Amino acid sequence: MAATGGRTDACDQSDADGIGTPVPGVDNQRYPLGEPGSERWRAAVSAARADLAADGCTVLRGFIRSDLIETLRTEGVALAPHAYYAVERVNAYNIPLDTELPAGHPGRMVLERGNAFVARDLIPAEALVHRLYTHPRFQQFIADCFGLDTLHEYTDPLAGLCLNVVAPGMSHPWHFDTNEFTVSMLTQEPESGGTFEYCPNIRSRTAENFDDVHAVLRDEGDQLVRKLELRPGDLQLFQGRFSLHRVAPVGGAVQRHSVIFAYSDIPGVIGTAERSRQLFGRVTPEHLAAAAVRGDGLLD
Repeated sequence: MAATGGRTDACDQSDADGIGTPVPGVDNQRYPLGEPGSERWRAAVSAARADLAADGCTVLRGFIRSDLIETLRTEGVALAPHAYYAVERVNAYNIPLDTELPAGHPGRMVLERGNAFVARDLIPAEALVHRLYTHPRFQQFIADCFGLDTLHEYTDPLAGLCLNVVAPGMSHPWHFDTNEFTVSMLTQEPESGGTFEYCPNIRSRTAENFDDVHAVLRDEGDQLVRKLELRPGDLQLFQGRFSLHRVAPVGGAVQRHSVIFAYSDIPGVIGTAERSRQLFGRVTPEHLAAAAVRGDGLLD
């Protein structure tokens, strides 16, 4: 299945990995990904790091060139019918609902997840988002923003790169991410609703802070929640391992589409078989064979 949507010559000519060469689709006037280590690169990285240090999230507005926003949208629209659509009963940790947990534990609260995912193995290699995800300059820039020497593509054969589809009337309920560093981009905005909401650093590597999580899940933690309006082509860098977050219910008649570029600071991260079943409706041999690789001891 090939994604639709034309691509300009300038975009096609930007695939080379040489220093000074633009990165596919990126507004290189605003974000000089072809000039690693330059003064403009350092300024963009510094601004992103300041936001991440403040609340675990930064948004690089207008990251994709304006003339390619429609390409971004049409590629997503072509992929959306291939998403795994199923309304699931889940919890914020995406662990089995029958997991033995003490009374009052937030993991015992059941949520309804109505969003859908297109897995990486269904996204064509020539799609703009796939070319961006695997591009060394893009990866280097993201690593610099997170203050890391390097980033590793998510090893999970389904979840490394995916399209998140939220249909009207549906939502992606409160949850934590498996991978510590999440990079995402809205590709189609809904007519209404679909706001990204998050609780900056509500937990840490060493503290789950179950009371705060429970308060948010009970709609009693408004002071912990921030709301973020996103536009197509905005690049969001987010520490979703530590920040509880959700996409609020979508209204109107248009789906909300966003691409998730999953990276990790350690190699070999693969989601659990349970999470893969929830998100994609299937499990690969890699999921069954892999031991959980995490950089912390948190509940997943």
